[in-house]
Formats: sequence, structure tokens, C-alpha cells
Amino acid sequence: MIRITNAAQEHFAKLLSTQEPGTQIRVFVINPGTPNAECGVSYCLPNTIDATDTELKFDTISAYIDNISAPYLQDAEINFVTDKLGSKLTLKAPNVKMHQVSDDAPLIERVEFLLLSQINPQLASHGGQVKLIGITNDMFAILHFSGGCNGCSMVDYTLKTLIEKKLLERFPELKGVRDSTEHHHGKHSYY
Repeated sequence: MIRITNAAQEHFAKLLSTQEPGTQIRVFVINPGTPNAECGVSYCLPNTIDATDTELKFDTISAYIDNISAPYLQDAEINFVTDKLGSKLTLKAPNVKMHQVSDDAPLIERVEFLLLSQINPQLASHGGQVKLIGITNDMFAILHFSGGCNGCSMVDYTLKTLIEKKLLERFPELKGVRDSTEHHHGKHSYY
């Protein structure tokens, strides 16, 4: 999925040695699948690892990737380059910007694209995200919330006034949305 060069691994290992024990790195994409997509790397404390994260183990470090970012980080490379101007970390991810799906694409692909390109960037500001699980035969979009949305006291409001409203405006063939998440309120919840 992601290639992290030896030079970058050494750089990260040096940075991580000054952090709380167990801290690793997180590689993520902001606004995945949109023209505004951006990649980033941050510290990943042990208590911020989600059960759905993918762990990539390297020689001296681990990198965690959330399930929304993972498909966009295929063929990505992180390198640490030193030249006469100094040193810098480079992150190349050729697949972060997904082309908009066509109007005649299957409904499930069009709904996924709208969630990724319009809804998740809004939810990300509160540490949340939503994923399409599927569309039922009776035309309900089944969604799953994670991150700050899981257990948030505003999730029903978000589901109906933000997500369902936008999906029904864009896809009149849908009858509504349903939340399949087993919400557990905790420190991760936004509200």
C-alpha cells in the first residue's frame, strides 16, 4: 500500500523516540477523492488507534491508516531527502484524487463518491466519518459512522439534516438513510 523508504523510517524513528512510548505515525488523506485532496502524516498515540485502522509494520516503525484514506494511498511513497538546501520529507500519493463518477455509474458508486467528496470533509472537522455499507432493495442507504461521530449526541441530527437531505436531493430514487452503527459514547465522541 505505502512504501516508506529506509531514510524516512530512520527519520520517523528519531522523531518517535522523543514521544510518548507506543506512539507511531498516522498517514491520512484530507478530502479524499476530490480536487482538494491532501495527504498528511501525524503522530499516532496508542489511544487514538481505531479498530478499523490498518497497521503497516516496517523495520523500526508502524504506520496506521484509517479505512477512508486507505484506498487513496495505494502506491504512495514517503521519503526523506537531503540535498544542498537541507532535508525534507516527501509524500507522493498518485491516487488521492478520484475522478468524479459519471452520472450513469451505478447508484452505489455515486452515493459513495458524494459521501467521500462532500459529507466526510465536513465530518472530518469533528474527527468523524461515515461509510456506505450498502443500499437495500427497498432503496435505503445503510451507513456506518466512526471516529468522533460514533456516540456523538448529534449523530441523529447529522444523519437526517445533513446526510439524508443531501442524498435525497441528489438521488431521488433513494427513500432514506439508516444508521447501522452501534454507538458507544466515549472520549472519541465529538459531543
